[in-house]
Order: sequence, then structure tokens, then C-alpha cells
Amino acid sequence: MLPESLITAGGDEMAMDVIRLEDSKVVILDQTLLPTEVRYIECTEVEAIAEAIESLRIRGAPALGVAGAFALAMVALKNPKAPREALLQRLREARERIARTRPTAVNLSWAMDRVLRKAEAAGTAEAVVKEALWIYEENKEADRRMGEHGLQVIDDGDVVLTHCNAGALATAGYGSALGVIKASWKAGKGIKVVAGETRPLLQGARLSAFELVYEGIPVTVITDSTAAFAMKRLGIKKVVVGADRIAANGDTANKIGTYSVAISARAHGIPFYVAAPTSTIDPRIGSGEEIPIEFRKKEELVFFAGKRIVPDGAEVFNPAFDVTPAEYIAGIITEKGILRPPYRESIGALFP
Repeated sequence: MLPESLITAGGDEMAMDVIRLEDSKVVILDQTLLPTEVRYIECTEVEAIAEAIESLRIRGAPALGVAGAFALAMVALKNPKAPREALLQRLREARERIARTRPTAVNLSWAMDRVLRKAEAAGTAEAVVKEALWIYEENKEADRRMGEHGLQVIDDGDVVLTHCNAGALATAGYGSALGVIKASWKAGKGIKVVAGETRPLLQGARLSAFELVYEGIPVTVITDSTAAFAMKRLGIKKVVVGADRIAANGDTANKIGTYSVAISARAHGIPFYVAAPTSTIDPRIGSGEEIPIEFRKKEELVFFAGKRIVPDGAEVFNPAFDVTPAEYIAGIITEKGILRPPYRESIGALFP
């Protein structure tokens, strides 16, 4: 059962309280402690938010966009009467610091740039805060719409494989890939879910399974290396994953291991879908070759549960993301509908 302290009322259902703006501080759920401990951290400085992002206390592309927007809102709230140019300078400094935290997820810079444009146009702290809160609300609505569109691709009785966590914990409180799964479950489709553990930090085992158990959706956790065998043995019919950046041609960056899942899905004739808001699409990038890939600290692989498991002297290769070529993707589920190949045309229609 999900701890009650994680839950807030949200319409006709419950939604996870992942991040919120309170007065002149940003309150963040520390996801590194889940599922065994629920703790919120209060960030009163930009550096504290940057640390929370870098350490994965908050993660998931849409949630990072909200965190970036809230960081700028916090700066504005701390400088309510600052002259226009002084306010803009402080906002730009905050934007530059936060943008350096995680380079792959485009939502982060997208949200902050949007807030900055509003600040430059209006020149007031109030406008900054309103825009940040509007981004938060838009995120929640986009999740709902993705779930509704995703009903088209999930059939009654499907076994759906997902990788990493693209649920409420990765967004403003409902989910992209898991939002599609949740919507299908609530629509009465008797689905089951297979969740890859997602090494090395286990976001699938710790977070996705956590959310699914709370929703009452049957979930089986597997090691990442079991994906192909699970497709053969567990009757998997669909794959639905999230995304951190989508190029203009449909190439998609997501948590490391996603590319392997896509290849296995193709080999087994299983449709592979990406669920992401349009804010995750970066039309300025022509293909996945141009997507910057974040590399994490070697300690994430060298140590497990506080114990060294890699001998001293061994090299470590620890990318946080990989890129799945568009040719492996059956559809991209967005809040504006499902994009289909050829993606240069369907994505281009959204960004004329």
C-alpha cells in the first residue's frame, strides 16, 4: 500500500504529491528513498533544486520541466519588487545553473525558456509564478489526454511491458507511459504489466511497481536482461515506455536499456510505443545522433547496497540513456493524439 503521506486528493482519484511550490520554496519528494521511506525536502535556494535533480531525488522528463519552472518561480517569489532587468538577470542565472544538471531531458530547458519568455514580456515576478504554475497544470492535463489516446492501442487482456518509471513520480502526478496503462485499467481492460527493474538505480522495481501495486494493477518485476525471454514466456502483447527527448525524425532517448527492449520487441513482433507529452519533442534536433546523452557517476555501478561489486581497476561505462531509432517505434502517444510513421511528417505537422 502506498503511504498515505504521498497521496493528495485529485478529482475522482488520488494523485501523488511529487513537487509543489509553497510560498518561496519548492518542496520535493525524495524518490531515492522510495519505496521504504517517504521524505520531502524543502528547497529554498536554486542550488538545492539543482542538487535534487542531479541526485535523482526528482527525475522523469516532465517532472524535471516542472522543477525547472518552479526554480524560476522561487527566484521570482524571493524578488517580488526587483527592477525588471535585475529580476531577469537572476532568472537567467538560475536557468543556466539548472540547465546544467541533466542534459538529455529537453523538458527541463523547454519549461525554463518558456517561463523566461513570459518574464521578458511581462517583466514581473507575478507573471513568472503564474507561468510556472500553468506549466504544472498543463502537465497534469497532458497526462490525462495521453491516457485517453493510449486506450486505442491497449486491448483487453494485454500483457504490457514497460521500462523505467514514466508514471506519477516522473510527472506532475499521473504519468505518461504508466498513465496509458492506468487509463486502460480504469477503462476495465483486464491488463497485466511486466516492469523491467531498470538497472542500476532500479526505477522500475522501486517506483513503477510501487505505483502499479497501489493502483491494484497486476505487475511482475523482471531483471532487464529477462525482457526477451519474458516476451516469449509471459505473453507480452505491447511495450509502452516514456521518453526524455524525441528528435524530429522520431528517434527517442529514454532510460538505458530501452533500445534493447525495442530490438527484442521487433524480433518477437510486439508493437513498441512511446508515450510522452509534446514538450518532450525537440524539433530542432534532426535525429537521435544529435541528442546529448548524460553519463552518470561510475559509483552507481561499482557499488550495490553500499558494497563494492566491481573490482578496483575495471573500467565503467554508465550512460543514463540510449536512443531507440524511429523504425522500431509503432507510435508516439501524445496529448494531441498518436503520431505514426513517417515521423518527420507527423511531428512536422505539430511544429510547422
